[in-house]
Amino acid sequence: MSCDLFMFCGEPSGDLHAESLLTELKIKKPTLKIFGVAGPRMRYQGVNSILAMEELQVMGFIDVFCAFPKLLRIFYKVVNAILELQPKMVFTIDYPGFSLRLHRHLKKRGFKGQIVHFICPSVWAWGKHRVAFMEKHLDHLFTILPFESQIFRKLPTQYVGHPLQSRIQSYKYQDLDLPKEKQIIALFPGSRPKEIERNLPIYLDACRHLCVNNPNLHIALSVAQPKFHSQILLVLQKKNWDCPITFVPSSHSYELMQKTYIAIAKSGTVTLELALHLVPTVVTYGLSKLDLMIARDLLRIRLPFYCLVNILANEELFPELIGPYFTNASLLSHVYHLTENHTNYQKKCKHILTLLGRANTAKEVSKQICLMLNK
Repeated sequence: MSCDLFMFCGEPSGDLHAESLLTELKIKKPTLKIFGVAGPRMRYQGVNSILAMEELQVMGFIDVFCAFPKLLRIFYKVVNAILELQPKMVFTIDYPGFSLRLHRHLKKRGFKGQIVHFICPSVWAWGKHRVAFMEKHLDHLFTILPFESQIFRKLPTQYVGHPLQSRIQSYKYQDLDLPKEKQIIALFPGSRPKEIERNLPIYLDACRHLCVNNPNLHIALSVAQPKFHSQILLVLQKKNWDCPITFVPSSHSYELMQKTYIAIAKSGTVTLELALHLVPTVVTYGLSKLDLMIARDLLRIRLPFYCLVNILANEELFPELIGPYFTNASLLSHVYHLTENHTNYQKKCKHILTLLGRANTAKEVSKQICLMLNK
């Protein structure tokens, strides 16, 4: 069975990046035979999936530990599939905990094709030993943050712009039925069950207080996947929720952002999407105390900022509430602060647009892939 390209994706954001890339590859090289570990968007684009991306969905150190036997079985299934297919290129997208180990095992097992990675892990934040590791096991790296290409000396590295920037520029917005006379407070509690469990109850407590004191507000909740509806409804029921609320599917999250006045969002890609839509946002990460202890004391992750928007801006553009600092009282306080300084925060968001530039990431990466495959 012939295979030109094997793509690996381990989470929803990577699936989204892959979708844009596959669209461009179809135009440039329509006869490519592509296999991979694929999300729903990749499968829709025609990738021959040896394993569904959804099998890898775990969050936090404790969850990963509990799922380790399953993840190990999956890992060797992927390694063996690649060695059997012998693609010309293995192209991994983000998900470094899995991807970097995959690169090493393939090299150890004598894989002769090219190994390329898209989206650099946060080596500038922690795990700096991974720089040498990546230089040893990778053939090429595409980065999406401007400063990352300067970190590697022995690995061909290219900054290709941020995919969200080009996606938002070309996005065709549709109508979204939200109250036009109201200011929209948008909630983005996460794309995994554990994230919703940890984030949404506190979001709702704060929003109830906001709505009681300001009848001009309307709450809109982004729902990452339809299967989360029952979980969300259960949280609303437990909270005796009685304020107007609109559920918005993730397929219309950009329409929601376009109409949002203030957002509350789980730390991740969505915070950058909100910044690019000029939406002042409070960023949260509902880590358990044990996860937070492991991150700070065992892994020594001590950063001035954890939110990507703040790292890019090198200042706290969006307030961050992590672990024990994520409470109803602190969330309310920061939402009020954003409301009072709304125009100033929007100006700061515009600075992010300038930093990222205007490159079309999918076009550039697909062009480079085709050049490499033709060598």
